[in-house]
Formats: sequence, structure tokens, C-alpha cells
Amino acid sequence: METNTVRREYHAGNSAGLPPVESLRKFPPEFTHALRSALSQTLDETDFDFLGPKTRGKVRDIYARGDQLVLITTDRLSAFDRILGQVPYKGQVLNQLAAFWFEQTADIVANHLLAVPDPNVTVARRCRPLPVEVVVRGYISGVTKTALWYRYSRGERTIYGMDFPDGLEKNDPLPQPVITPTTKGGPDGHDERITGADVVSRGLIPSERWDEVQDVALSVFARGQEIARRAGLILVDTKYEFGIDDQEQLVLIDEVHTPDSSRFWIADSYVERKAAGREPENFDKEFVRLYYAAQGYRGDSEPFPLPDDLAVQAAQRYIRTYELLTGRVFEPGALPASPRIEHNLRAWLAANG
Repeated sequence: METNTVRREYHAGNSAGLPPVESLRKFPPEFTHALRSALSQTLDETDFDFLGPKTRGKVRDIYARGDQLVLITTDRLSAFDRILGQVPYKGQVLNQLAAFWFEQTADIVANHLLAVPDPNVTVARRCRPLPVEVVVRGYISGVTKTALWYRYSRGERTIYGMDFPDGLEKNDPLPQPVITPTTKGGPDGHDERITGADVVSRGLIPSERWDEVQDVALSVFARGQEIARRAGLILVDTKYEFGIDDQEQLVLIDEVHTPDSSRFWIADSYVERKAAGREPENFDKEFVRLYYAAQGYRGDSEPFPLPDDLAVQAAQRYIRTYELLTGRVFEPGALPASPRIEHNLRAWLAANG
């Protein structure tokens, strides 16, 4: 596959090693063709008996091996709590981007990462996951009935147990980031938004631990916003998951600041578009949700298959987000991915037991 060559040539003409923000959606025709060719070889699922029993999440196949987990990130794209289809190289992007962020935040909080034996694979230490997803929001936005902006625009000033000042406009930065936790609904369930007080009163997380989680989450978010800003992006909001290791230490798990777990806006056009009353340019998987919503789909039935053109556009965004945030050229893994993953995992297991 000639994708590597195409990407290297594309970056060679830019002294900063990154494309300018205004060309975020411009890709060489050869690269777009390579992505379209990869549509027939996306990674939908794995079935590796040698790893033991498998748990299938929305995006990851999870194998438990003693005190370790083998997390294989597939190309499945989830929205509306449903799988819409597969996006070329999405799993590789998510896995490698999460590894990047674990490295960038290791001075703030420990994480579960042990090894990345394949572009799609993370070997992690097993932790006791906390039963709450920690959603951090830096901007007031959203149109659903549970969104901050929806409730604020209808006159509410105390939302999810937090007080908000008068005078905010849609898509404004908040005076400081806030945390809106949710319960975990499981692979097929729906999350429930709760308040920070609910986290403690329901016995989900002890008070002192919850204080620690919030402090760490806000620090990781600040680091994410700083790095995103350098890349020409705005980290709008994100979701974190935490666990407790066998030393009772707080550990960051799952994924961090990926296009699946976070929303990004393009920084260069944010002020101009906001002044004109237009929505910011998003650079995550939000555009897929918007496309489905424009076709009248709201998640209340089986979704129509992800169109090929939309899958290719999604792949472009995922790859470009990876490159912007990391400053690295994306190196596509060999396809099909499944035999490559099996080979690399068997080799890693043979070397590490």
C-alpha cells in the first residue's frame, strides 16, 4: 500500500511538519484513493482464542489475561449508542493517540498502559474501574435537552448542581472548566448524567477519592487544551475513565483526548464563525452524528449503513487529528490488520510470558 509514501511527500513541503489549519480537509488524491481501497479491509472484530475469553465493547475487543488486559481497538464507529460501520485505520489512530496522551500526562496521574505491541493493541494492567465517567467541559454548547447550553438558554443558572453566571452565549468558553459526571450504562446501555454530589451520596465513589478524581481530571484537561492549542485545535470537552490499582492508586484508563472521547473545534475559524452566529468547525466524529441527524436518524431504530464517502471523510479527520496533536506522520499498519495483530501479539507474549 502506498499510503506511507503519499503522507511523507505531503509533509515534506511543510517546514513545521504539520499542515496549516486552513487546509485541514485537503488530502492528496492518492491518499484518498488509498483510504477508499482500505474500506474493504477494515477491522470489525477479532477472535483470538489464544488470548482467552473476549468481551466486546462498542469499539474495543477486550481479553483478560491474569492481572493484564489486552485491548484491541477495532475500526468500529459508534454513535447514538449504536455501531454505524467501520472507518479505515480508526482503531490504529485511537490506540496510538491514547498512548501518546498517556505519555503526555504521566506526570499528572498514573495510567494503565504497559505496552503497545501492535498499532491497534494496548496491553494494560487490570484495575478496578470506577463506576463513573468523568466528563469535563470547557465551553457551553449543545442542542440536546441535557446539554448545558440548552438548559442555560431556557433561563436555568443552576445546572447539574453548578451555578453559572449571566451573560454567557452559545459556544462561549466557561469561566473555568466544569465536570458533569455520568453513570456507566454498559456496552448496550445509556449513561445517566448526575451531579458531583450524587456521585458521593449514591455511594459510587467515596468523597476524598472523588475530590482526587476531579482535581486530576481538571489537570489532565488543562494539559490537553494546551497541547491542542499548539496544534491549532480547541479541546472543547472530553470524557475520562479512572480505575484503582492493587496499591489503591488512582489510574487513568481507557482512552484520552481522542476524536471518539472528545470534541475538537478548529481554532483559527472559531472567533470569526462565532461572531457571525455560525457553529464552530468541528474536527472529531461529530460531523458523522450531524450527517445522520440531517437524514432524520435519531438513534431510535437500526441505523442505515455508514456511507463509503462518509467513512473516508471520517478516516481523514481521525488521521489528521492524530498528526496535528502528536506532530507525527501517521504510518498506516499493514492490512488486513487481523493477521498482523495476531503475529505481533504472539511474538510479544512469547517474549514477555
